[in-house]
Amino acid sequence: MANTTSSPKQRIPHRSKRLRKGPHGGIELLLVHSVENLGRQGDVVEVRPGYAHNYLLPQGLATIASEHHKRMVEKNRAKLAAVKKARLAEMKRRAEEIARQSITIEANANDEGHLYGSVGAAEIVAALQRANINVMPEQVKLKGPLKELGLYTVPIHLAEEVDADLKIWVVPAVAGESE
Repeated sequence: MANTTSSPKQRIPHRSKRLRKGPHGGIELLLVHSVENLGRQGDVVEVRPGYAHNYLLPQGLATIASEHHKRMVEKNRAKLAAVKKARLAEMKRRAEEIARQSITIEANANDEGHLYGSVGAAEIVAALQRANINVMPEQVKLKGPLKELGLYTVPIHLAEEVDADLKIWVVPAVAGESE
């Protein structure tokens, strides 16, 4: 009986024992993709264990910073630079496409032009998706929800160093239409 309760512990070693500890007690990882506010692709970073186990490793954004992986990154640095350049060019193309757009969002408002609710990132993303442009809500950088009718310029942050300004018209909802 004691054998069955101790065997699972023997088969599943503690995760942090497998990962190299950094000089500050965190876990050293090699970034496979650039992560905003952390580092660029190919950087060796030290992060807290929870951030590594719950976000970076499962999302495929980083890998264990072994000597083998570091050598592979050095070997493929030119290829990585070409991929990054192509990705940046694609993001700039998308930014230009977004800047050319003018999105109209209908909202219920009173006679003075104050909205009964507000227009936030989710409504902006949905309107962009209707125009076949996909962005994530966290890429929409609103200073606060839009609460009045009018024309707004909203920054969209696509990638590091790539931003676009989107023109949004908030207009009164037409009476008789159902949303």
